[in-house]
Amino acid sequence: MLVLVAALLLLGIVLGAVTLLPLPLSLAFATVIGCWLLAFVARERHARRAR
Repeated sequence: MLVLVAALLLLGIVLGAVTLLPLPLSLAFATVIGCWLLAFVARERHARRAR
């Protein structure tokens, strides 16, 4: 339960920081994070198939 509370608190802090940034910069950061997540998923799927 404590981990959940900490995660929600951190999410609130991050979302609060995003509202202070200009929209194009927020979208650029979201795109970079999305690409990183897609690369991570592709790498993990490749590693599971190789086993």
